[in-house]
Amino acid sequence: MTIAQHKVVTIHYKVSDSDSDEVIDSSENGEPMTYLHGARNIIPGLEQALEGKSIGDELEVTVEPADAYGEHSDDRVQQVPIEAFQEMEKIEPGMAVTAQTDQGQINLVVTEVNETTVTVDANHPLAGKKLKFEVKIEAVRDAREEEMAHGHVHGPGGHDH
Repeated sequence: MTIAQHKVVTIHYKVSDSDSDEVIDSSENGEPMTYLHGARNIIPGLEQALEGKSIGDELEVTVEPADAYGEHSDDRVQQVPIEAFQEMEKIEPGMAVTAQTDQGQINLVVTEVNETTVTVDANHPLAGKKLKFEVKIEAVRDAREEEMAHGHVHGPGGHDH
């Protein structure tokens, strides 16, 4: 069976920063990842590379930022008055915080703190990075109707309702 729209796919993977070869994430020594192909459950560049592959196939693919987490945007970095963080005991670079906006909640990373302002970045931490994936396809099956309706895998390796 080959990977196509509405297939449940199980893969082992390792992803690294293409420029530095630093490993970002891996399923090695752990559980493989299971996802619903065609439902935007994984980044577009990896999903496109897996299309048409079969159980047992191994591949290495480099995904450009535009097909991964997007380009880094300076517009998504802003300085906020430190008073906005007065409820927090401690604020320091590297901290992840959540902010409520008119469009809903967004995740931010604190990049700098000074006496009057806090610089926060709303870019995904992997925005602007070219990613190298090493993947082995472990299983492919037809998705069940409820999985297609919900847009994700149910049961082992997926979501339980």
